[in-house]
Amino acid sequence: MSDKGSKTEERKKIMFYDTAERQAKLRIRCQYDGLSQSQFFRFMLTGYIESDERVLNFLDSCKEKNAIQGKNKRKKIKQMHRLASENKDKFSLKEEEIKTIFDILEVENDL
Repeated sequence: MSDKGSKTEERKKIMFYDTAERQAKLRIRCQYDGLSQSQFFRFMLTGYIESDERVLNFLDSCKEKNAIQGKNKRKKIKQMHRLASENKDKFSLKEEEIKTIFDILEVENDL
């Protein structure tokens, strides 16, 4: 994954606020791991967008720990990801076809 991206792509800024202490800890951890903060966030964003199971499991545990969603809602989301993954493997689906499946699953599961 390139940190620079395509020059013809329109770039968007993603921004949020956190404490100075957590930002300092992030900078130290990134420096320790040989990453820029941008690289770190792009890697995490890619893992989330591409439904990396490790990222999704971490997110699920964070939602449970912080009471972001109810148990049933988290279960439905997890089931939706599992079904999409099974269908992708079963049918060797393309990215656009996968998006359509997620849209259908969201409608059917009231997500």
